[in-house]
Amino acid sequence: MSTSSYKKPGLVLKRSSSSASKIQIKDLQRDLRQLGYLYRWIDGGFGLGTERAVKALQYDLLNNMGQSTRMDGEAPVAIADYNRGRVTDVNGIVDQNLAQCISDMLDDTEYPKLPFAENPQEANREVIQQLNSLRSSQVPIPFLKAIFKQESNLKHFYVPRSADEDSYIVVGMDINAGEKHIITSRGYGLGQFTLFHHPPAKKEIENFMVDIQGNISKAITELKDKFENFVTGPPGGRRADDRFADGRTQQKPLICKYDENDSRFLTDCKSCAQSVNKQQIVADKTSFYKGSKNKFQKTKYHEGSYENVPVRKDFPCDWPYAMRRYNGSGVNSYNYQARVLKRLAKL
Repeated sequence: MSTSSYKKPGLVLKRSSSSASKIQIKDLQRDLRQLGYLYRWIDGGFGLGTERAVKALQYDLLNNMGQSTRMDGEAPVAIADYNRGRVTDVNGIVDQNLAQCISDMLDDTEYPKLPFAENPQEANREVIQQLNSLRSSQVPIPFLKAIFKQESNLKHFYVPRSADEDSYIVVGMDINAGEKHIITSRGYGLGQFTLFHHPPAKKEIENFMVDIQGNISKAITELKDKFENFVTGPPGGRRADDRFADGRTQQKPLICKYDENDSRFLTDCKSCAQSVNKQQIVADKTSFYKGSKNKFQKTKYHEGSYENVPVRKDFPCDWPYAMRRYNGSGVNSYNYQARVLKRLAKL
C-alpha cells in the first residue's frame, strides 16, 4: 500500500502555498511522474508544471475511460475508474480525496508505471554507444541521430541535477491548444515514440521504454514508413508537398546518391548537409515552399526563425522530406525540418 508523505489528514497541496514541505511535494511529483502526468522535475517546488500535472490527472479522473485519441489501441485501465466520486473539479489542488486516488493508482499492479534509471548517466551513455555502432541499409543513421537530438537531446532518461531528483524516462507531452492541462498524446524516450492512449500497456513499457534498442527500432520503422509511404504518395496527406514544389517529380523516392556497395551509402549525410546551400528562414516572411500561402511561424514548440539552414532541395536524396513527415504536417513539421537539418550539419 502506498504511504506517500502527503497523505496526511487535512493537508492540501497547491501552488504558492507553504502548507506542504518540500519532501511532501517531491513525493507528489515523483508519483505524478511515474503515473505519466508530470512532464519533468522532482524538485520540491509546486510550480506551474506541477499544477498542470495535477489538473491533467483530475481531468482524466473525470474523463479518461481508457480510449485512444488516434486509434492506437485502448489503455490497460480506465483512469476514471479510480475516481469513485472523489474528484469533482479540475483546479490543480491536491486534497486528500485526490491523494487517495493517486494511492489507489500506485497500488494497482494493472496500472503500468513509467520506468526510471538507477544510473541515468550510464544508461544514456549506452544509448550513444548503441547509436554509434548502429548500421542500417534501410534508413540513414545520421538523419536518425539528428532526429533524436531534436526529440530528446540524445537522452532516454533525465539526469538529476542540483535539487532535481528526476531520473525517469524522457517524456514529451502534446497538450490541447485551448486547455493546456489536457494531454492529447505522449512521446517516450530517445525517439519520442508517441502513444495516444494512457497509461501505456505493460508490453509497450517493456518493448520500447525499458528496452532502448526497441525504442530505436520503433524510430527506424517510423522513418522508413514515412520515406516509403508519405513522400511520393497521392495528394491529401500521403504526399510531401514541399518535395513536389521543389521540382522533384520522380515517383520513386531518392534513397541516396551513393551505390549500396559504397561505404558512404546512407552514412555520409553530414557531409551532404554541410556542402549544400544554406538559407535564412524568417517567421511570418518565409513560405513553406515556392507557391505556398503558408509561412513559417513561431509556435509553442518552435521559434520560427533560423539561420544557416541547409536547403532541402539541394540534398541528393528525399530524406529531408521524409524526416519532416516524421513530425506530421503543418507549420510545426516545417519548423521541425529546418531544425533537424541544422542539427544534421553539426553532428
